[in-house]
Amino acid sequence: MTTTSETHTQTPLATAHAQLAAAVRHLGYDDGLHANLATPRREVHVSVPLRMDTGEVRLFHGFRVQHNVSRGPGKGGLRYHPSVDIEEVRALAMWMTWKCAIADLPYGGAKGGVAIDPREHSSSELERVTRRYTSEIMPLIGPDTDIMAPDVGTDEQTMAWVMDTYSVNRGYTIPAVVTGKPVAVGGSLGRNTATSAGLVHVTEAALRTAGEALEGRTVAIQGFGKVGAHAAQIFARRGARIVAVSDVDGAVRADDGIDVPRLTEHVAATGTVAGFDGADPITNADLLRLDVDVLVPAATQGVIDEETAHDVRARIVVEGANGPTTTEGDAVLARNGVVVVPDVLANAGGVVVSYFEWVQANQAYWWTEREIAEKLEHRMVTAYDAVTGLARREELSLRDAALAIGVQRVAEAHKIRGLYP
Repeated sequence: MTTTSETHTQTPLATAHAQLAAAVRHLGYDDGLHANLATPRREVHVSVPLRMDTGEVRLFHGFRVQHNVSRGPGKGGLRYHPSVDIEEVRALAMWMTWKCAIADLPYGGAKGGVAIDPREHSSSELERVTRRYTSEIMPLIGPDTDIMAPDVGTDEQTMAWVMDTYSVNRGYTIPAVVTGKPVAVGGSLGRNTATSAGLVHVTEAALRTAGEALEGRTVAIQGFGKVGAHAAQIFARRGARIVAVSDVDGAVRADDGIDVPRLTEHVAATGTVAGFDGADPITNADLLRLDVDVLVPAATQGVIDEETAHDVRARIVVEGANGPTTTEGDAVLARNGVVVVPDVLANAGGVVVSYFEWVQANQAYWWTEREIAEKLEHRMVTAYDAVTGLARREELSLRDAALAIGVQRVAEAHKIRGLYP
């Protein structure tokens, strides 16, 4: 089945559709099942009026997409970014469906967003946006229907506002309606660093497959946000050498290794990696071209496309962001022998620990940080082993193998449940 959007190969939704189409062809599914897997189950577009601190009223647009709920309730982040639109949210929700299935979590995929730049608003304005958005989509969310988590532009405070808004309207506290919230109101230990920790686990597994250890390997990280910054810290603690990092304002490089704690202090003080005196300035484009063992694109979608992929010299690309490599970029990397650990596997640590948080909230019993770390590593390594095993047996890329596993598990749930009525 070919969708119209597949002709526009640089959009996240086109990439998601192309990836699904490849998995469907490999699995031999018919057009009817393909259409079901490609189409969101539910989606909503809401207006979000905001009374600014000045008294002015501005209108923003919000979205929530539940791509698939055959394996369980929807699960997915809420992002605040000026470029958010329904097509991006559809793509992210689809990727969440496969990600949850690959990690064998009892969830379907969902995603939400508001087209707003959080950097331009006060905390009180963001609280009002969050509470209004939550109230508008409230009929679609809940601990058994759709569970939100932080994403780009949102954080644990955002999730606390969502939980409180939902709980006040229900008349009692319901911690399991969101994950990634503060520990003081039912959050889980280890959630803030879960995506980064999971990424490091699969990087170590990929290096082990090549007969190597993480210690001493060179790593470049594009994006020094929630995922990239924590990943840099964990990589450094485990003996890897962080030679370059970047953010939206610039990039820095130190071939002998960046002092990550010092860089973290610099970013806390200035808000950017730019200007760090312990490394030399480079561009984001330069970072993608570095000759390193591991490249971690942890910023935004589509940064490794048909053009930039030709310049990638890393041996392994571990996708920290969602959709950082386009379909054409994937093909170039494959031809050049670059191993790509795909986003639906590499950055699944966040949703894995979100699942742990949801389980803990539902049973009102909290695990230790060590228990969570051990369970996370087991889940990530198990998923990686399943993906690499299929890739070897059927001569697939890691992305194709991961998607085949995820799509097959969702399709199996579709088939077993049947159609109603």
